[in-house]
Amino acid sequence: MPESPSKDASFPREEELREGIELLFFAYRDFTSDPDDILTEYHFGRAHHRAIHFIGRNPDTSVSELLAILRITKQSLSRVLSQLIDRGFVAQAQDTVDRRRRLLRLTEAGLELERRLSRPQRARVARAYREAGAEAVAGYYKVLTGLIDEAERDRVARALERP
Repeated sequence: MPESPSKDASFPREEELREGIELLFFAYRDFTSDPDDILTEYHFGRAHHRAIHFIGRNPDTSVSELLAILRITKQSLSRVLSQLIDRGFVAQAQDTVDRRRRLLRLTEAGLELERRLSRPQRARVARAYREAGAEAVAGYYKVLTGLIDEAERDRVARALERP
């Protein structure tokens, strides 16, 4: 494991940037490994997982809102949603205000799959948070926020605010 970043005036150095990028790749690999194993049982991929996650976190989200969150093509989302709807994990309904909008929410089966997929990830993140401590977690949030496109940060912050 690389040492913690230096605190000298030249921070961040090229090597620290490269190590941070590599750590991000390794962390993502391991963070997604447990859900990937579960997804193969259903012949689903990571796009299905992301759709399930964000529909679960935002019940009655519209297709256009989901497209904005996932930043995938309509064609890709259409394929993923069709499979999730056909297999009974997602339900869609017409918006009562704008009948052109389709609102998405997880079914009971979808909620169970979302819990099954997120359980190992929540455990992994909880362990890392405990090991790192509150100050490091606050710094981690700042780093992750800094990785998000500046134009998207307010929208993401609003999306994270839950009633």
